[in-house]
Amino acid sequence: MNTRVNPIMPRGSTAEKPFDVVVTPENAGWTFSGLRVLDLPVGSRAKFVTGEDEMLVLPLSGGCDVTCDDERMTLTGRRSVFTRVTDFAYLPRDATVTVRAPNGGRFALPSARATRRLPFRYGAAEDVAVELRGAGQASRQVNNFCTPERFEADRLIACEVLTPGGNWSSYPPHKHDEQGEGESCLEEIYYYEVAASPDGAAGSAYQRVYGHADRPIEVCAEVRTGDVVLIPYGWHGPSMAAPGYDLYYLNVMAGPGAREWLVRDDPAHGWVRGSWNGVPVDPRLPLTDRNERTRS
Repeated sequence: MNTRVNPIMPRGSTAEKPFDVVVTPENAGWTFSGLRVLDLPVGSRAKFVTGEDEMLVLPLSGGCDVTCDDERMTLTGRRSVFTRVTDFAYLPRDATVTVRAPNGGRFALPSARATRRLPFRYGAAEDVAVELRGAGQASRQVNNFCTPERFEADRLIACEVLTPGGNWSSYPPHKHDEQGEGESCLEEIYYYEVAASPDGAAGSAYQRVYGHADRPIEVCAEVRTGDVVLIPYGWHGPSMAAPGYDLYYLNVMAGPGAREWLVRDDPAHGWVRGSWNGVPVDPRLPLTDRNERTRS
C-alpha cells in the first residue's frame, strides 16, 4: 500500500457520482480489492461498466433490478443489514450494468481485479452459510455469501459480520499479508454500518489495526455507518461494538495467490481461542437469518 494513503475513509470522502463510496485499487494504493456503494432514491437507476473488475450487487437496504449486458434479474434485498440475510448478483468483468431501484435503496458493490470472465449469476439468500464464531463477548455472526467454499469467483472473497452491541469481533487479532503455509496474501476492506438507538440516534464502533516492525500501520478509529477502513497488511482486530449498538461490517478481500482465506493469529493473543472452551455463544445470535425480521 502507498504509505501516503490514509487507511480511514469517512463516509462521503471518496464519493463520485453515482457512488457514495468509491474504493479502487488506484485510490487505495494497492492492486486487487475494491468497493463501491450506490445510494439510489425511489425510482432511480445507475449505469456503469465493470471494466477490469468482477463485482457483486449486494443490497444493504431495499431491492433492485440488475441488468448485465442483455440479461436481467431481480434481487429481493432486505429492509436493512440488521433484518435479513440477502440475495445478491455476480457481475463479470467487461460488462455494462444498470441497477434500478423502484422503491429506492442502498447497494454495496464489492469488487476485485479479475483475469477470468465468469457468467452473470444469482446468489440466493437460502444458499448463504450463516456461521456463529467465537464465544461469550467475542461472539459474532458471519454470513459467508462469497467465500471460496460457497460461491465461485475469480479473485473476490466477501462476507458479512454482525456483532451484538458490547461484543468484540475480528478477534483475536489476525493477519493475512504473506503467502505461505496457513496464510493467504489478501488486501482487505472493512465497510461499516452501525444500528441506531431506539430513538434513531446514530451509533458508533471502533476498529483496531497494527503492523509489524518493518511494515508499520496504526489505526484505532471510531467508525460510523458508511465509513471504510483499508487493511493492506498487519494485524487487525478487534472490531468493537459499543454497548447498545449492534455492528455490521462487510469484508472485501482479494490478492495475488490462490483464492483462499487463510489467516494467522497474533501469537501474543491467539491463546484467547482456548479460553472459549465451554463458553456458550451469545444468545442474541444469530441477529439475522433468511427470514425478514421486524427490526429496522
